[in-house]
Amino acid sequence: MQKNPSRRKIPVGLLIRAIRPSDTEALATLVNLPGFRAGTLRPPYQSIEETRRHLENSNPDAMRLVATIDEQIVGDIGMTRYRGRRNHVASIGMGVHDDFTGRGIGSALLAAIIDAADNWLNVMRLELTVYTDNEAALALYRKFGFEEEGILRAYAFRAGSYVDAYAMARIKR
Repeated sequence: MQKNPSRRKIPVGLLIRAIRPSDTEALATLVNLPGFRAGTLRPPYQSIEETRRHLENSNPDAMRLVATIDEQIVGDIGMTRYRGRRNHVASIGMGVHDDFTGRGIGSALLAAIIDAADNWLNVMRLELTVYTDNEAALALYRKFGFEEEGILRAYAFRAGSYVDAYAMARIKR
């Protein structure tokens, strides 16, 4: 019997909430952390202005959440729903602050976005890509029912070389 991944120990003081325009500077700091950035497609040195533009021009079909502890942003997650014949599908991306990994923050963020997808937005399929060497992220996604559907060879250029990624998905049953 598989454990329910949403039944996890929540870090004291953790709050999951919608992103706010006033989060711009804190988000710019978060996405520029080396560990956070290593798991994403983001280039180094993202400016506050780039972060502001990204937030202001967000897709109307997107949901962005942040995790905070004592008002410090310690993680974020985004979900963008597709349109038309893929209206039942959404793509997600997330990251956790370098100093707060392994504390259940990724689990809390993922549980919140899955709850919204399953119980409020009627999203049947959640998709993501993850680098094949990101063992912590792979373990988290598998814990929440994501499965590898394929490998994307030379998916991205990171730290001077090309890296592979898995295409993963979770189908609501």
